[in-house]
Amino acid sequence: MTVRVMFVAPAIGDGLRAARFGDDGPPEEAASAAARAAAGALPTPARSLASPSVRCHRTAEALGLPAEPDRRLAELDVGSWRGRTLDEVAAAEPAAVAAWLADPAAAPHGGESVLDLLARVGARLDELAGEAGRLAVVAEPAVVRAAVVHALGLPPAVFWRLDVRPLSVTELSGRAGRWNLRCGWDLAPAAAGS
Repeated sequence: MTVRVMFVAPAIGDGLRAARFGDDGPPEEAASAAARAAAGALPTPARSLASPSVRCHRTAEALGLPAEPDRRLAELDVGSWRGRTLDEVAAAEPAAVAAWLADPAAAPHGGESVLDLLARVGARLDELAGEAGRLAVVAEPAVVRAAVVHALGLPPAVFWRLDVRPLSVTELSGRAGRWNLRCGWDLAPAAAGS
């Protein structure tokens, strides 16, 4: 029994564009329009899930996916950094940011470490491996990166080296604990989501 999990990165919003930690804002209108235009571009899934953020929920709606919210696929919890931009935190806490980016076990913000995120998303991906058919998962870029790192057994430090563009699809297919990766393909024109 093979499962295909199509991870869809959400349409871009102001917070994502500004690299604002933990931003739960909606997608920009142009990005939402691009998602609506891409409705039907995905192969029809047997089931759809979404990270619980507003951005992911609205992207799923725009794509015509009746996605169930799944807290296990939530964005990385950045604790005290939530609502601040990377530039703001780097200016105020340069050593903390450097440690966080260099050590997957570090959580100077008091939230989750990258290792914690990898474990949480990896456990959920392992559960999804027991299903058959296609699944669509609208998930924050960090969740998509964590799923790829887990599925391919990559070193945790690779997490920061993966780029997930808005409205791109990263597909993992597998059975019996073995995953294959189909690298990201765009649902919408690059100009709408960049």
